[in-house]
Amino acid sequence: MVGAVFFSEGVQKFLFPVALGAGRFAKIGFPAPVWMATIVGFFEIVCGLLVIVGLLTRLASVPLLVIISVAIATTKIPMLPREGFWAMAHEARTDWCMFLGCLFLISVGAGGWSLDAFLTEADTR
Repeated sequence: MVGAVFFSEGVQKFLFPVALGAGRFAKIGFPAPVWMATIVGFFEIVCGLLVIVGLLTRLASVPLLVIISVAIATTKIPMLPREGFWAMAHEARTDWCMFLGCLFLISVGAGGWSLDAFLTEADTR
């Protein structure tokens, strides 16, 4: 699910640039929003696909953890003083799941059906 969510969000940054890509980055206040949205979208797509197939899973999860950490810091934490804990918690539920999912993948790695496992098994033969 972690890979699928990031992949989907990356694609949507290019499909809906005003709402979810450069326009959103500009609204948040990022410098060079077109460049930033393009880089973030690219990493979400590529790393999301790597996580989906289980290739270089731990490595691919690191940029995703950085991306979701910045998203939480720039979009969810600022909600806390304005709207309160419960409104922020509601809006941040997917972000927190992605954050914890990335931490899990970094610490545990891919599962037994992943390309990582297949390639590791092939190396031991």
